[in-house]
Amino acid sequence: MNIILFDGEEWENLLPLTFTKPIASLRMGALSFGERWEKLLKSKISHQTQPYLQEKYPIQLQTENLFINPSFFPTVELVDKIKNIELNQSILYKNHLVAVKTTDKIPTKSSNSINLEKDIIHIKNSWDLFTYNFQAIEFDFDLLTEGRKSEPISDTNRVLNPERIFIEKGAKVEFSILNATEGSIYIGKDTEIMEGSMIRGSLALCENAKINMGSKIYSGCTIGPYCKVGGELNNAILTAYSNKGHDGFLGNSVIGEWCNLGADTNTSNLKNNYAEVKLWNYKENRFIKTGLQFCGLIMADYSKSAINTQFNTGTVVGVAANIFQVGFPPNLVKHYSWGGKSDSPIFTFDKACEAAEKMMERRKIELSSIDKNILEYIFKLNNN
Repeated sequence: MNIILFDGEEWENLLPLTFTKPIASLRMGALSFGERWEKLLKSKISHQTQPYLQEKYPIQLQTENLFINPSFFPTVELVDKIKNIELNQSILYKNHLVAVKTTDKIPTKSSNSINLEKDIIHIKNSWDLFTYNFQAIEFDFDLLTEGRKSEPISDTNRVLNPERIFIEKGAKVEFSILNATEGSIYIGKDTEIMEGSMIRGSLALCENAKINMGSKIYSGCTIGPYCKVGGELNNAILTAYSNKGHDGFLGNSVIGEWCNLGADTNTSNLKNNYAEVKLWNYKENRFIKTGLQFCGLIMADYSKSAINTQFNTGTVVGVAANIFQVGFPPNLVKHYSWGGKSDSPIFTFDKACEAAEKMMERRKIELSSIDKNILEYIFKLNNN
């Protein structure tokens, strides 16, 4: 099957995280949505996304194409139906298109449709990523470890329920507490959990990520590839290549790629009056209700905060913002903000790229011309 993961209407509601990527490249659990479907279907995927992203995430069309909307999290029923889908047949969930096999170049519902009968997780908004991260970690733990044997757990650690702890080759874990009684702990290849860390599953520590000394990691956390974290985390996702290396609290939050939270950066995830949290919605151009009492920070790619930054409950930070001015940033920080206040000037495009390049050089990765085109498109959006 030629599998294409397509961006549906959910893409706009997942902004600002999707300004720089398709939905399939978002991370929830131990895997991105694209990685998960590749493993489930044992096939490579391509993307149908926004025109300005298509150069980096190209589409591969063939005579017959299987389109899947990755915002629907896989279940046994869904995977089984997709594996057995017929040409010109579509799969629906509550009248939403989940998948279709077609000779067309765009995904549309067909007259021959089958409905998913059991409930399925549908990622419709940015806060759904951390809301369902526990379930995603459990799903990925089983997917990644089935039929395999974990590396041994060092006896310097204090361990509870080791059957739900899996350590990949090259991982280092010493003198830490690993409690998997309520959720699984997946420790990826070439990762490190430094001494004195306290881990309560579920946790997905992805390839080459690191947890610094004395960290407190609560349930529902994903620390993406090459991320470094310290301090206190609870129900938080760091997508990849981002750092929160020092003390400070990050909870009920999603952090994009190439972000850095300065020492003692803290997020509030609960309002003082315990009221429902609202978040900025780029599609509707207003703050909307989340239905959540706990909701912290949504930060897009390439953004950074200085030491002692204090984020209010339900803060959204756009792409390539640099937050350093005294006082609480507003609940919406604009793309390329130089300071983080509502009246802060705009970071010049060249300076923003220079900062990104220097951060990426430390990982021996180049900011490509394609990446710069994407960033320039977003910069112009911000200045029109």
